Amino acid sequence: GLKELSELIGSYQTLKDTGRGVPIVNTIMDKCRLVNLDQDIALPEQDAKELSAEERDTLVGQVYRRLMEIESRLLPCGLHVIGKPPTAEEAIATLVNIANLDRSEDEIIGLPRIIANSIEREIDEIYSNNDQGILADVELLQDITQATRAAVSAMVQAQIDSDGRVSKVSKLNFLNLGKKEPWVEALHNLGYTKVDSDAIKPLFDYLEFCLQQIVADNELGAMLQALDGEYVLPGPGGDPIRNPDVLPTGKNIHALDPQSIPTLAAVKSAKIVVDRLLARQKRDNDGAWPETIACVLWGTDNIKTYGESLAQILWMVGVKPVPDALGRVNKLELIPLEELGRPRIDVVVNCSGVFRDLFINQMNLLDQGVKMAAEADEPLEMNFVRKHSLQQAQEMGINLRQAATRVFSNASGSYASNVNLAVENSTWEEESELQNMYLTRKSFAFSSDSPGTMEQSQKIFESALKTADVTFQNLDSSEISLTDVSHYFDSDPTKVVANLRNDGKKPTAYIADTTTANAQVRTLSETVRLDARTKLLNPKWYEGMLNHGYEGVRELSKRLVNTMGWSATADAVDNWVYEDVNTTFIQDEEMRQRLMNLNPNSFRKVVSTLLEVNGRGYWETSESNLQLLRELYQEVEDKIEGID
Repeated sequence: GLKELSELIGSYQTLKDTGRGVPIVNTIMDKCRLVNLDQDIALPEQDAKELSAEERDTLVGQVYRRLMEIESRLLPCGLHVIGKPPTAEEAIATLVNIANLDRSEDEIIGLPRIIANSIEREIDEIYSNNDQGILADVELLQDITQATRAAVSAMVQAQIDSDGRVSKVSKLNFLNLGKKEPWVEALHNLGYTKVDSDAIKPLFDYLEFCLQQIVADNELGAMLQALDGEYVLPGPGGDPIRNPDVLPTGKNIHALDPQSIPTLAAVKSAKIVVDRLLARQKRDNDGAWPETIACVLWGTDNIKTYGESLAQILWMVGVKPVPDALGRVNKLELIPLEELGRPRIDVVVNCSGVFRDLFINQMNLLDQGVKMAAEADEPLEMNFVRKHSLQQAQEMGINLRQAATRVFSNASGSYASNVNLAVENSTWEEESELQNMYLTRKSFAFSSDSPGTMEQSQKIFESALKTADVTFQNLDSSEISLTDVSHYFDSDPTKVVANLRNDGKKPTAYIADTTTANAQVRTLSETVRLDARTKLLNPKWYEGMLNHGYEGVRELSKRLVNTMGWSATADAVDNWVYEDVNTTFIQDEEMRQRLMNLNPNSFRKVVSTLLEVNGRGYWETSESNLQLLRELYQEVEDKIEGID
């Protein structure tokens, strides 16, 4: 379906100025509905002939952009094998994502920006036009993406061994050999002949260093040292795309100085994401600002991004961190409304147990920032923190600072809401049980007025949550997305907020994806659909997993359970996702026999999860599908118990 759609777009680009352009657009719209892309793109009801040429271009541009988003998403193809060097393709995929990012601290310009500059364009403008579906720039960005990959591929291909892997990296001096560097030649061959050699040299020197780090793992050596009780060299942990200095693997990883975040770079990135979030919510909400955003803070997230999500919350409220001469952040300043240019957004912050353990100083900063905003003598229509805090103080008979409590976590020594455990083990009957679990376990309040204690304050927690019209989480790494682990839905308060709100309205749930140079803010449902298309339902992903045998089937079943978790906590999964899972893994007789033979226990979990999502009302399907699932469940039960 998606491949045919891509071919149709190619035909439109060639034939749009002929009489065949209009019927091709009609076919594109029909195909979008067939593959459920109409959930992500606003398709017009009328025939394409009633659209202007510009409107047809924009429509095709939006479809093309979605296809490129799916195609270019970095995903793990299979499980990691300790001590095994990457294939050339794996190294290229990693390096392309590293090459996409500007690194101002190292004075390195990202390759897409270098290429755009060579044709006298700004990459940020191209990104913006791509997001709007302007066809010419969607095409241009795809060309730049392909050129980036070709240049990086040329560098890696010069280093591969006879097995198609990069086991070591040699310094190659092409200038002394009287030849162009292969990456420069690759760009020239694609028409980018004016790339700045002064800018491209430090970038590819850096990429060559990164390639050395990627292949120079000491995983087996470090494991043997640890088992022998010997010293394992320490090193920073984090995302290798954002910070390749975390490589090579095989170190005793540590975090960072808790007082050093958020860094100035994190503050800059956070502002971009929050501004995009607010702009999208305003656009989708008749121009109204969101009054309260319920946010999630993870410890690992902030380690990897040097405090981006922390900085996002500060920017929502309208306060800025002020580092001292040593770069430690222990002070905040209230940004004047004139400078902020918008109302202060109220927040409710759900901190993970790990964040609470590692970043207690940052929880202190968050609480101080919210209370600074609550006490600011400003118009209530420009300060939603103060507006809600005054209302809560009056309703609950408490003082303003108590009412402005917005930073919550678990009790000391406790972690997670345990919603994930209930979903994984099917130990719940009603969604209200999951919501009560969340409220009970996550309602321990932090206060900068008494920082040594965290007391359960469920009434204040609920009072703050019921004003939320937006929920918000971050994706911080290309390696882990919403359905890779259960912790994302475990932290999600979307249905909790809907049941607390006086109007019963479900808040809009957003996910910020800052794993690429062009940061995106998507709705939760959009992100779940993207995850399903690029991983669970993607042959490249599931075949890569199944190549690892029983463990691959377990990964598949785990991802399906995590997908169900998003139905339970947010109603964020479309019916077609479960239907396509059933078609791919159950209706295909060869595939289901393969799964059953590789790992009957995990296959049983796949079958039981599909029956469960139907039983809970998250998936409507035919009775024949359900009957086959029931028969398969009995068959796999017999197989596990050894009954012929």
